[in-house]
Amino acid sequence: MRISELAARSGVSAASIKWYAREGLLPAGERTGYNQTEYGEEHLARLHLIRSLIEVGGLSVAAARAVLAAADDPDHAFGDTLGIAQASLPQAATPPSAESVQQVLDVVAERGWQWCEDNPGVPAAAAVLDRYRALGRGDLAATLPDYARAAEIVAAADLDCITKNLDAGPAVATQTVVVGTVLGDALLAGLRRMAQANETFRRFGPTPGSPS
Repeated sequence: MRISELAARSGVSAASIKWYAREGLLPAGERTGYNQTEYGEEHLARLHLIRSLIEVGGLSVAAARAVLAAADDPDHAFGDTLGIAQASLPQAATPPSAESVQQVLDVVAERGWQWCEDNPGVPAAAAVLDRYRALGRGDLAATLPDYARAAEIVAAADLDCITKNLDAGPAVATQTVVVGTVLGDALLAGLRRMAQANETFRRFGPTPGSPS
């Protein structure tokens, strides 16, 4: 297809398509003549993936490039690929306090988790506890063990999805790791909002705007 058709089908402007190609996010099309380039269905799928990472996952272009490079490399070990995907997600600008970091470490140690010391989840979780404490709500840290148990269920679902894709080859399984990590955060946020509404209804009954 020509770039005009690719733009129409993907919802991405021709200028953005060319820019993604220059930035290394999108493979170049096939030159078929002077000032003419052809694109295939693989380019359309790639554009949907790029938009998902940037628009839904909230990744920067540089982070999306790193994630896509990992997804394209079938020789990447799952652990390394997962680390790249996790590191691509937005991080707290201010380092968390030692107190909050220790609270996180205490909870994961109690649950017997195995993890690398540079896992970005530690400062991310600790930064949230700092924000709670700044609001005068140190009591909210008491819910951390409950969140940890919920995270185990989500992580099991993530790895189940990866395991099911192993038969499709390493490339598909690797892509599942990076895409699932980035978009999984957005998916979990949406489901959490729905679950909060359901739990509110269950505990307190109907509220204005809720289904009868």
